[in-house]
Amino acid sequence: MDNDGPSRTALITAYARAYHQIADRPQIFTDPLAARLLGVTAEELTESGTPTTDHLGDRVSDRPRRLFFAARARFAEDAVATAIAAGVRQVVILGAGLDTFAYRNPLPDVRVFEVDHPATQAWKRERLTAAGIDLPETLTFVPVDFETHTLAEGLESTGLKRTDPAVFVWLGVVFYLTPNAAHATLEYIAGQAQPVEVVFDYLQPADSGEDRAHQQARADRLAGVGEPVLSYFTPEDIAAQLRALGFTDLEDHSAPDLVARYLDGSERFGGEPPSALRAIRILRASR
Repeated sequence: MDNDGPSRTALITAYARAYHQIADRPQIFTDPLAARLLGVTAEELTESGTPTTDHLGDRVSDRPRRLFFAARARFAEDAVATAIAAGVRQVVILGAGLDTFAYRNPLPDVRVFEVDHPATQAWKRERLTAAGIDLPETLTFVPVDFETHTLAEGLESTGLKRTDPAVFVWLGVVFYLTPNAAHATLEYIAGQAQPVEVVFDYLQPADSGEDRAHQQARADRLAGVGEPVLSYFTPEDIAAQLRALGFTDLEDHSAPDLVARYLDGSERFGGEPPSALRAIRILRASR
């Protein structure tokens, strides 16, 4: 990623979530701040059939991917809401990008930690100021450059209480980490006081020639913009890792199934799931 702004994938995700607010009915996920944070109007979003980046070729009009981004956010925030209802008062968003949960959180006793690369956070703070979005007292920015600092150093120096329960949201990140780095983060999360919960998405290896070709082509495009894909996991492998760390309650969904879940099964993309979604899975684990 660039050192003077957000990652391209963070921007693509944010544009897709903003466009979802005006383009899709029924709506899976409601985020009234998404477009404001980006500094775009509904009219500009409607006209944005062009790619958000020339390198990746992703369009906000790409309905399957856009619906998954909305469903992914909904799934995570549903998990957060359940944890809060059970008494959890710490929410950690790893690789927060342009996420807006902290600015929509109405509860004064729920503390939100946004962890991200310093360049992305600096750009986001500029955008928040420009958009007139206030920084809530419940929000803590945790800038972490993993080349020089650890997640533990960043979080614990900014006030995360390891002896209190927490829920961790970790979306759009695992694919860009090595398997060892991903496992180390899960180990850190597992060390939080119980109950602790994590929601994250991951990529599973392709199982057909067509899917392998699609997966390789996208990985090549991502590598070309400095965001190479470094890990793939089978559902069985990731479940085994989580259980070895003490997580006992696991819920794992394919991307097409997650979208269908929130649209009451009405969205099946005309039968065969689109290739853009076949490798993506999202998982909730708690202990």
